[in-house]
Amino acid sequence: MFSVKCQSKARLDDKVAVITGCNTGIGKITAREFYKLGAKVIMACRDVNKAKQAVDDIVGEVKGEKLGQLVVEELDLSSFASIKRCAKRILEKETQINLLVNNAGVMMCPKSKTKEDFETHFGVNHMGHFLLTLLLLPKILNSAPARIVNVGSLAHIFGNINFDDINYEKRTYFSAFAYCQSKLANVLFSKELANRLKGTGVNVYCLHPGVINTDLGRTVDQVFFPGTWFLFKIFSYPIMKSPEQGAQTTLHCAIDETAGEQTGLYYSDCKVKSPSGRARDPELAKKFWEKSIEMAGLADYDMFKASDTIPEPLRDV
Repeated sequence: MFSVKCQSKARLDDKVAVITGCNTGIGKITAREFYKLGAKVIMACRDVNKAKQAVDDIVGEVKGEKLGQLVVEELDLSSFASIKRCAKRILEKETQINLLVNNAGVMMCPKSKTKEDFETHFGVNHMGHFLLTLLLLPKILNSAPARIVNVGSLAHIFGNINFDDINYEKRTYFSAFAYCQSKLANVLFSKELANRLKGTGVNVYCLHPGVINTDLGRTVDQVFFPGTWFLFKIFSYPIMKSPEQGAQTTLHCAIDETAGEQTGLYYSDCKVKSPSGRARDPELAKKFWEKSIEMAGLADYDMFKASDTIPEPLRDV
């Protein structure tokens, strides 16, 4: 009852959009809508078979003229090797990238680590997208005007970047706090990236999609007790959105004409909102950027130079 709808009538004919984690939920709806608007949609997903099924679902559901294309690429955001392989494949095949939607994510999962030993929430929700974005950035710059949309969460207001123990190696692990830290990371990354991209024609957005009825919380029962996620859905039902409703702010940031004149802002229900005080701290955003660059091993990489060639970090992949 409180949801809003993206009002833009803009089309994406001849545009290329990359969406992560879009075989289900709001990502799948986003892919469907981009396809309806004429875009070539690269569905970068961990489970290729589920992504192919999502393609079949969308093609079977959507009818009409001026439809786009749907292409599946394998992407495991918990592995830098997988991210680099995916980025290289996309850069080799595509002449432009007009939209990047960093949609994939994990929530409230048991304590675990990615291939590079990052705490899983931090590694997948932030570091994976951070690396992918910067590897694709030269071509995105070369395709300007372009947009980068990061799907965050209102949970960022409870987040804090613990620079001394980002990966929960010293402190007691709480999945909720780990998730909130990763969501604050999304907002800080968006803010600093937008600041560094001013004047380039590439705009950056971060958003809270709402409380969505998806399978994002499928691991919650492993953290607490069987049935926790079911109970959460029951008690959250009055404010819970469908995937269709939850995708609207992503669509707004990706195609709306007014949003196209903005960058570095935070959105909810298709409107600009104010994020937390920490998320608005420019010094924290800069410090976190530098830390992320170090952790991603990109200190010697010039990601802000528009280019149509394969960037140096991918030459030997």
